[in-house]
Amino acid sequence: MTSPTDYLENGEQDEGESIVVEGDGADLDLLAGRRIALVGRFGGMNQKQAANVLRSYNAVVVDQDDLMLNWIVIGAEESPLAEAELLNARVRDAAARGEVEVVHESELWQRLGLVDIEQAIRRYYTPAMLAHLLNVSVHVIRRWQRRGLITPVRTLHRLPYFDFQEIATARRLAQWIASGASPKAIEQRLVDLVEVLPHLQRPLDQLSILVEGSQVFLRQGEGLLEPNGQLRFDFDSLDHTTDGDDDQEIASARPSLSIFEEPPDIVPFRIPTDLHADDLLDAAFEAEESGDLGLAIDYCHAILARDGPRPDVDFQLGELLYRSGEIVAARERFYSATEADPEFVEARMGLGCVLQETSQIDLALAAFRGALALHEDYSEAHYHLANLLDELGQEEEGRHHWDRFLQLAPDSPWARQAMERLLQQEAENLDDSDSKNT
Repeated sequence: MTSPTDYLENGEQDEGESIVVEGDGADLDLLAGRRIALVGRFGGMNQKQAANVLRSYNAVVVDQDDLMLNWIVIGAEESPLAEAELLNARVRDAAARGEVEVVHESELWQRLGLVDIEQAIRRYYTPAMLAHLLNVSVHVIRRWQRRGLITPVRTLHRLPYFDFQEIATARRLAQWIASGASPKAIEQRLVDLVEVLPHLQRPLDQLSILVEGSQVFLRQGEGLLEPNGQLRFDFDSLDHTTDGDDDQEIASARPSLSIFEEPPDIVPFRIPTDLHADDLLDAAFEAEESGDLGLAIDYCHAILARDGPRPDVDFQLGELLYRSGEIVAARERFYSATEADPEFVEARMGLGCVLQETSQIDLALAAFRGALALHEDYSEAHYHLANLLDELGQEEEGRHHWDRFLQLAPDSPWARQAMERLLQQEAENLDDSDSKNT
């Protein structure tokens, strides 16, 4: 029996092919004969794949103009703010009269018992989670993404999510840097490789990268790759040893072999696809990467003066100001980012954090709740909101968000803290109950 997750992972299956699925506890007659329309961007799969799943339950997939429509399903990646625009006037009127049922994608899978579809999505890591896992700064994770060293598997409301393969790649980078290797040397050489060998989608997986101290050796096959992309063959084998850790290779070599030293302070980088490459933006990222946050801030101000409101630049500026200790100024930039793009959930998260730091607790609560209203599965928003509610003594509501956080991110670096907090609350409740009984 083919499961929905098998279907999603099988890239060779024809999107038009019907499949049969079965979820635990699912009502197999729930959709039989129902005429269902799909609208918006789906999260666990695309619309064609979702339609195949529904047909396996004997549902009839139609357009929303169908006069016999029973259900209309809204994709999980659609904002609540956009839902009204996805439905035509006739469907909205029919839904108001109870003639058509409006169902969200996540609710649909839950009714069918196909929770694995959503759980697969929830195993992804956000930049903040990945940074905490690897004990590096979030701006380092963003730099690796910008340079193309790690690539998000999906982006939802401007929030990137990284899968297991990208986490493994980031872990290798972090381990090399922790061992004493030069971050710039490693990052720049990998960027060069992606540029001269565009067929390498995952250079850390496809090449042997040998690290010793601040020196970086890049090896492919029987040779070493030159900075210009030319392969130099090493007919005298490179004597290297490993310490048993697959993620850490230590090499020793004669001086005649290609050793890639520290690159210049200003190095090339990759601009995200949602940003327009220009000289000012290039200079802002270069200044940030060289450690000159003040200059990076000036360039961001210049971009905003030239272009007007830009949520991406406002968010970048907010993070730079926060790292510079300008908390109030950072707060204003996060406000600007959310005003320019109300669905920018990471900006809402940043805003909530700085509002909490400036003791504007009610506004911080509103910011975290606003992020969850847009993206209910944003695990970090549940985490921060739960922490804040606990501080305010609102433990009952906080417990809901701790529970939700663990459901969404059971493998998160913060999962242990959430579990300990729930156990502590349970113990406190038992003590209170015993005190009342005595």
